[in-house]
Amino acid sequence: MTASNLGSRITGYGFAVFTIGALCWIAVGALSDQPALMWTNVVLLALNTFGVWRWLGRQAGVEEGARSASEASERSPGEALFPVSLLSRAPVRCGQAEVGHCIDAMAGCRSGRLDYLVVSEGGVAGVGEKLRRLSWNDAHVEGELVVTDLAADRFEHLDELRRDEWPGH
Repeated sequence: MTASNLGSRITGYGFAVFTIGALCWIAVGALSDQPALMWTNVVLLALNTFGVWRWLGRQAGVEEGARSASEASERSPGEALFPVSLLSRAPVRCGQAEVGHCIDAMAGCRSGRLDYLVVSEGGVAGVGEKLRRLSWNDAHVEGELVVTDLAADRFEHLDELRRDEWPGH
């Protein structure tokens, strides 16, 4: 569930379900005189409780802070801001079609400027996906989306990246 990266709320609620499950198994272990089952689930209860705090407490607060800063920047003079964490999960739209999901971005160490995005296209859970390099010059953020003005056929001809070797520039 945590590997799916479905957002803090869904992951947090998943940990809440696991917490309830651990409590039930602790009761079963105690009532049926199975101490190994009971103590294993006591440990899982502690881990799941931490998961609930981490995802429904801390991470949800961080995401809310980023969202409020982004909204406040839209109402103030100057350039609008967006949370950089968006670049590890945002859908990428080309025209009206969703063409993939942004999975990472590369930025200059000194300038802080984004150079390119890595977009995952196709596949299921990472199997069979193609990674493409999308120049930041060809993209911008609109709300929770990364939008490119490239035509869909031009997007399909972007450089394909190997999973373990991305270009330095």
